[in-house]
Amino acid sequence: MMESTHMSRPDGGRGEGRGGGGAQRVDPRDRAQLEDSPVPFGRVAALFRPYRGQVAVVMALIVATSLVSLAQPFLVRGVIDDAIPRQDVPLLLTLVGAMLGVTIVSQLIGVYQTWLSTSVGQAVMHDLRAGVFTHLQRQSLGFFTRTRGGEVQSRLTHDVAGMQSVVTTTATSIASNVTTAVATAVAMVALSWRLSLLSLLVIPPAVWLTRKVALLRREITAQRQRALADLHTQVEEGLSVSGVRLAKTLGTAPAAAEKFTATSHDLVGLELRSQLAGRWRMATMSIVFAAIPALIYLAAGLPATSGGMTIGTLIAFTTLQAGIFRPLMGLLNVGAQWISSMALFSRIFAYLDLVPEVPAPTSPVDLDPDLVVGEVRFEGVDFRYADGAAPALAGIDVTIPAGTTLAVVGETGSGKSTLASLLARLHDPSAGRVTIDGIDVRDIDPQVLASLVGVVSQETYLVHDTIRANLLLARPEATEAQLWAALATAQAADLVAGLPQGLDTVVGARGHRFSGGEQQRLAVARTLLRDPRILVLDEATSALDNDTERELQRALDRLAVGRTTLTIAHRLSTVRHADRIVVLDGGRVVEGGAHDELVAAGGRYAALASDDAAGAPAGTLAATLAA
Repeated sequence: MMESTHMSRPDGGRGEGRGGGGAQRVDPRDRAQLEDSPVPFGRVAALFRPYRGQVAVVMALIVATSLVSLAQPFLVRGVIDDAIPRQDVPLLLTLVGAMLGVTIVSQLIGVYQTWLSTSVGQAVMHDLRAGVFTHLQRQSLGFFTRTRGGEVQSRLTHDVAGMQSVVTTTATSIASNVTTAVATAVAMVALSWRLSLLSLLVIPPAVWLTRKVALLRREITAQRQRALADLHTQVEEGLSVSGVRLAKTLGTAPAAAEKFTATSHDLVGLELRSQLAGRWRMATMSIVFAAIPALIYLAAGLPATSGGMTIGTLIAFTTLQAGIFRPLMGLLNVGAQWISSMALFSRIFAYLDLVPEVPAPTSPVDLDPDLVVGEVRFEGVDFRYADGAAPALAGIDVTIPAGTTLAVVGETGSGKSTLASLLARLHDPSAGRVTIDGIDVRDIDPQVLASLVGVVSQETYLVHDTIRANLLLARPEATEAQLWAALATAQAADLVAGLPQGLDTVVGARGHRFSGGEQQRLAVARTLLRDPRILVLDEATSALDNDTERELQRALDRLAVGRTTLTIAHRLSTVRHADRIVVLDGGRVVEGGAHDELVAAGGRYAALASDDAAGAPAGTLAATLAA
């Protein structure tokens, strides 16, 4: 369900000028999203239930601001028609003071309302961000491999941020515009029903014309935003480290430059059209704002339509009339705003509704990690990937006695890494179970399991921070001495000590400041620092040169003493001294035993060694066997 959902648009799906003369049309993608995953209004309302008191206050403040502001035209009429002609200074001071007071009160209310509505919006955003992030962490690796890169980040940033408009823009806009429009219309009728009828005839076509021009500009702006997004994507992909390397090795630099130039040229035309459309929009609005008062002045000056209107009433009426145009435009945008906001909620709720493929136990076993012996069993284990036709593992029955080492070998795609992932519970078996000391790993609290099973894989990941911060991820309370001890065991102490900033050296994005072998050693040190009872070494030395591999392997062998260790091996030199070796072929165990037994048997293990012999570097098991 989630993988097919589109990413947020570059412009965030927002329209221009909410409630202020702009215009929005319903985006077909928003409508399609809601048709595919409709959002019950009650579910949206539930998000604001903890803040219902603040929301009620916001709405009350909006109504109060609109009503208070309507007093201004009547005060102006009093000044012009009564206070000034009569030279009534006390009345003039009272009315002028009231005008100033109305402005001060309405502005103070507006400031507090903005603060309160923004606080509620940010609180809801925080709840959603934290909830989605926490829920997605419970998903299996399969979800992230199926989901497009950037999709999750887009949901957590653009979509959640866009939903704030439900409180701070859409909901408040509806309340404010409705209140203002109704109150203004009533006040206009109270001042002059004749001029109100004229406004009723003139304002609708004026609003329609302004909206039509605004819609034209929105369409051009959307095209410009898409062109800008394409331009940014080309910059990101073409000028990143990986992109430049790809362009230089494939010779695609001229084609990339040509594509960038074409996109930039298209952007020039769109920018010109956008600016011209914007100028037409401003021109149209200026004509409308000038024409309507002119017609009102004309009607007020004609004996047949004036009805004895005073100058003060005329000024008050034109003030009210000018204020009714914008709320009417804002109300025309409500439908598009609402659908856009609901589409954002739909995308977020779709993530929150995901059922974890690897769920945490509802009643985890009360297990003390210090008392775990470390016996591991795979009992009748089958595993099939969600999108896989053939089973990745079938009928696996393997026991790793506590404190011993099991090595798993086999050709690429035989299921070695999949088997290791089941012990760390990155996936759950389709059938059978994996146990630690007889306890199904599905019944162990995820935090306890993570403290019991340490994993070093062939794919290292270092966060963009210092070496110290990367190591402390495994054990936040570790001392300086413990950090250096782990580095020494991983054969990385000399490397770090030789850096100008030592442990405080920043590793760079994904560790790119270091070679693959150096990243691997830092990752090994991080796992060793956790001091797990069970080790999973998924080709942990695959990125190291022969000399460093031998040194690190000796360190890992010493570390494995007394621990239960599952080693996934590509280079057979790393498994020679394992207590037991099993060979996987097509997801099944086809052989098992000690190294000497398997070589003597002349089966699959011996064939793997023979296949490696011809091109194996000196010092590997394959080279030894070939000799």
